[in-house]
Amino acid sequence: MIEREVNPRTAWALEEAGVAPLLARLLAARGVREATELDENLAQLLPPAGLKGLNEAATLLADAIQNGERLVIVADYDCDGATACAVMLRGLRQLGARPDQLGYVVPDRAVHGYGLTPTIVDLALEQRPALLVTVDNGIASLAGVAHARERGLKVLVTDHHLPAVVDGATVVPEADAIVNPNQPGCTFASKSLAGVGVAFYVLLGLRAELRSRNALPSPEPRLDGLLDLVALGTVADVVKLDANNRRLVAQGLRRMRAGRAQPGVMALFSAAKRDASKAQGFDLGFALGPRINAAGRLADMTLGIETLTTDDAERALDLATQLDTINRERREIESGMREMAEARLDALVEALEGALPPAVALFDADFHEGVVGIVASRIKDRVHRPTFVFARGTDGHLKGSGRSIPGFHLRDALDLVAKREPDLLAKFGGHAMAAGATLAVDDIDRFALAFARVAEEWLNEQDLTRTLRHDGALPADAATPETARLLDTQVWGQGFEPPVFCDRFELISQRLVGEKHLKLRLRQGGRLIDAIWFNHIDMLPERVTLAYRLSLDEWQGQQRVQYLIEAAQT
Repeated sequence: MIEREVNPRTAWALEEAGVAPLLARLLAARGVREATELDENLAQLLPPAGLKGLNEAATLLADAIQNGERLVIVADYDCDGATACAVMLRGLRQLGARPDQLGYVVPDRAVHGYGLTPTIVDLALEQRPALLVTVDNGIASLAGVAHARERGLKVLVTDHHLPAVVDGATVVPEADAIVNPNQPGCTFASKSLAGVGVAFYVLLGLRAELRSRNALPSPEPRLDGLLDLVALGTVADVVKLDANNRRLVAQGLRRMRAGRAQPGVMALFSAAKRDASKAQGFDLGFALGPRINAAGRLADMTLGIETLTTDDAERALDLATQLDTINRERREIESGMREMAEARLDALVEALEGALPPAVALFDADFHEGVVGIVASRIKDRVHRPTFVFARGTDGHLKGSGRSIPGFHLRDALDLVAKREPDLLAKFGGHAMAAGATLAVDDIDRFALAFARVAEEWLNEQDLTRTLRHDGALPADAATPETARLLDTQVWGQGFEPPVFCDRFELISQRLVGEKHLKLRLRQGGRLIDAIWFNHIDMLPERVTLAYRLSLDEWQGQQRVQYLIEAAQT
């Protein structure tokens, strides 16, 4: 457990600007330097003009709308891709595209794989498009873009992933336009936009282009009505919540709390039994996002996209209920896979006489391709090692998803594996913390060795030690519902972690609830405190140091503070 460092001058400056003292300390510890960074006004968003390729993209889209050409959106099968597709479809309609001009395709994870592949281009051709627009994919689709251009199509790539690397050089596809903050030469200040954030910015650029042509519908369309979708995709994709992303998410949450979100978003809150009027980032990441993602993992992401694009509240609720059912199935499959993966991990540790390898790669013939990423994340969290989990795809190859730890760039590691073992990886891609790879069934052991070798070279003992960064002790007078509500006013998430406090406690009582959660009664300085440790069953000693988050627990209309335990040191 490591306490975050706080610059006292910065914290003081934030207090002087009117930020509450505790919140000022927490924000300063997360790199906030000025109160202007906390301004959630849309006028504070980074200007679209900073995105390389935006003018060309806006021209392509404006020409297509005005010429009556058909546009087909090429989506992705995760929540970011689904929300980006919905944003693009809704936004293009607002900006003058006729409904019969618009269509979309979304890959089947098991059949087509990821991105703008030649087979997806052929599927899109059935809709007779003039222009393909990728969302949340395409920057590494060299063959797919080339195939589309050969078939006479124009291609606009909107993406946020890293470009492909060929023979050590960064290569981008030969599209008509590319908008991606992570493409070479782009000076946009935020490299952390999600795919849905890029799609939103492209629409801002298109609106400006149509305005310059005096071709905007009247009254001029407002695009802020799409920000609930932008918020959902941004949080669900676990991108870094820099100041720009926090503004996008904050604006989207405001719309949800006010009941002004899309019918599908409101329906997802209902299906998840969450209160939209109290929407938080946690709801998006752990309730709504997984239900959208479940469609792409086990069924067809068309279901998720239709949920987000329908204006019929009754149909939206029916679709959201279907997504909820699929998500329950996903959880059951994940649970079984996780048990199998942990059994294989235990066997691996036993074979190594108790020593964990610096990186883990697991495969079982019964693993389901749709949930390998989730299981990789769970195993990574358990052992604090870069982890890949593979399943057999419909084409007979192994399809793997990886998750990493700080200090280990997963996509770069795969690139090095590919250089050392040129015939090992059929394909790979991703970014620092998450990546995918495809290989032959017989090559899993070879991959595990090569992957572990890179980790052994790049990671030291400190990197492989699980750490928890906390915010020190919570002042005794701050353990109140008012403090919890104050903290809830901020947007917390990836790269801007929610506050975790750390204190020494005396344990008064402890018991299991729901067979897998530890319910605690704590004492500190004469105060009695209720706490719960979810998914933890091991009993604690009488005196213990606990890291915890502050939460509001509602019971019979009364609000009280409850501590959510994150970790313990005896």
